[in-house]
Amino acid sequence: MSARPELVVVYTSQGPLAAEVARSKLEAEGLQVVLRYEAVGRVLGLTVDGLGRVEVCVHPNDVALAQAILETDADAPIEG
Repeated sequence: MSARPELVVVYTSQGPLAAEVARSKLEAEGLQVVLRYEAVGRVLGLTVDGLGRVEVCVHPNDVALAQAILETDADAPIEG
């Protein structure tokens, strides 16, 4: 039995680009982030049948902060 807590998914994207952006935003705020995905989808560039799905995961203690960061950024107006 593992003493480490399970990671919690705070964001899911279809493809790696949006997941990488979310990870960068969370890491910029000091959170530790893990991306979870099927390796074959990433290697072959497939984005069908869930193969392109990427889950952004954080420590259970950071869930509320991570969600707040991602929600705030989603509501921000686009400049330019």
